[in-house]
Amino acid sequence: MESSGLDSTTFWLAMALVLIIEGFMPFVSPATWRKTFQQILQFGDGQLRFFGLCSLLLGVVLIWWLA
Repeated sequence: MESSGLDSTTFWLAMALVLIIEGFMPFVSPATWRKTFQQILQFGDGQLRFFGLCSLLLGVVLIWWLA
């Protein structure tokens, strides 16, 4: 019987998926990625924290929903 939960294989698969997603735009469209990244660098600390919080909450909700 399989155990439910996070094992090392699941963790490394998730990390691999993050790397694939993170590498997609710089590979497909480096100029657009660079322009977008430069715009993000102009954000204030509050804006960056807000986007970080939204990402964290969305990730937690998705994990909770899928688990």
